[in-house]
Amino acid sequence: MTSAAPLRRILVTGVGGAPGFDLARSLLRLGLTVIAADAHPLAPGLALPGVTPRTIPPATDPCFGPHLLELCRHLRPEALISTVEAELPHLVAMREVLAEVGVRTWLPTAEAVRVCADKAAFAALLAAHGIPTPRTGLPDQLHDLPEDTGLVVKPRRGHGAQGVRFCRSRAQARVLCGLVPDPVVQERVAGREWTADCLVDAQGRASVVPRWRLLVKGGLAMVSTTFHDPEVVALATATLAAVGVVGPCCVQGFVRDPGTPRVVVTEVNARFAGGFPAAQAAGADLVLQTLRGLAGHGVDHDRLRYQPGIRLTKYVETLLAGPDPDLPTPPPLS
Repeated sequence: MTSAAPLRRILVTGVGGAPGFDLARSLLRLGLTVIAADAHPLAPGLALPGVTPRTIPPATDPCFGPHLLELCRHLRPEALISTVEAELPHLVAMREVLAEVGVRTWLPTAEAVRVCADKAAFAALLAAHGIPTPRTGLPDQLHDLPEDTGLVVKPRRGHGAQGVRFCRSRAQARVLCGLVPDPVVQERVAGREWTADCLVDAQGRASVVPRWRLLVKGGLAMVSTTFHDPEVVALATATLAAVGVVGPCCVQGFVRDPGTPRVVVTEVNARFAGGFPAAQAAGADLVLQTLRGLAGHGVDHDRLRYQPGIRLTKYVETLLAGPDPDLPTPPPLS
């Protein structure tokens, strides 16, 4: 990020999910040219009016990197913003070659990406820094977890609510570990769930906008309300520093009342969160400040202040209704 040239053409990946979809739409509203990419040809973000839609291989495909690089050479985006965790290790490895073709990225280190993706490593790191997080163990460490509270079995490298199972005992958790791929087991935390939409500049300074996750479906907060809590902000900031995340990201956790510790951190994602428009509506201009950071202007944290008590409600939206382009044209109605 050495030049301060303005950015006009942005490639957004993962437009089939809420973060990518809303980011692409936000960039369009800023008057930018948006190249919208997703691994699924029916991803809703590919149908956003005004985007240049492209299908790319999934991050698990060996062709992901070469195909993405060829797309960048052909369409010449000036920056790439990924909203897909599985893509991040590949993009970190491709950082220099992307820069050579004129594509800016704003990515954490490979180690930070690894820790964010690995729930066992993340829990160990937070425990080492004294940051409250649910007790976490691998299947052979079940004896170290409490028996007098609920447990959660989930994929060690999963995301959202995929593969998450709840149980009440270590015996039940042991059975579930045989059903969940590459599992971890965590203490189940009760309380009010929150997400903090964050932006961390190149010097490590973070702006943090917490919101309550009031209605959650499939791991996505469908209704959120911004709030201010000094302890939540402090722990989210400490977590980001411990992990070493930069750029747009989010932290998740719980507030327990009553409970000790009162605030618990459960997760960090090195990408925009699905409910980041709540922070935007509350006055924190995450998208524009991300573009400033990408362009080398630096982040204006004064533009990331926010108003508590702003509610966001998401819903299923109809984008297109018409003939299916993959089917033959139907005969006219008589």
